[in-house]
Amino acid sequence: MNLLIVSDWFSIGSVIALDVGRSRVGIAGCDATGITVTPLLPLLRSTIEEDLIYLREIIRTRCTIALLIGLPLSDSNKVTMQAIHCRRYGKKLAQKLQLPVAWVNEHSSSWNAAKRHNLSYDRFGHLDSMVAYMLLEQWLNEKRRSQSTLTITSSEH
Repeated sequence: MNLLIVSDWFSIGSVIALDVGRSRVGIAGCDATGITVTPLLPLLRSTIEEDLIYLREIIRTRCTIALLIGLPLSDSNKVTMQAIHCRRYGKKLAQKLQLPVAWVNEHSSSWNAAKRHNLSYDRFGHLDSMVAYMLLEQWLNEKRRSQSTLTITSSEH
C-alpha cells in the first residue's frame, strides 16, 4: 500500500503582518490562500484602544486568523529595546484581538524595503507597510518551502 501525505499549507487563511513603530504601524495582509500579499494603509499610533478599533476593522474585513509581527533584533540576533517594545505591544494586540501571533526577525528590513521599493523619506508610513509586506512575503515563502515536501511511504502487505 502506498500512502501519500501532502501538507496543505494553503489552508493558512488570512494573516496580517505588522511593522510596529513608536508613531506608526505598517500593515500588510495576505489572501486566504497565502498567495497574494498586499500592503495596507499604515496605522498612525494613538492609544491601544484606538489602535484596536482600526485593526479590528481590518481583521474583520480580511477574515484574519493570525498576526505576524516583526521584531527588530540586533546584528548579532540580540533583543533590542525596540524589540521589547514590539513584543509587548504585539502580545497586547494578540490578547485583545484573540488571535495567535508569530514573530519574525526584521533586522535591516526598513533599509531593504526602502531600497527595493525606491522609498527614501517617508512621513506617511508607506515604507512601514512595505516592511510589513516584505516580512509577510518572506514568512509565507519560508512556510511554503518547509511544508511543500511530499512524504511518500510504501508498505508491503
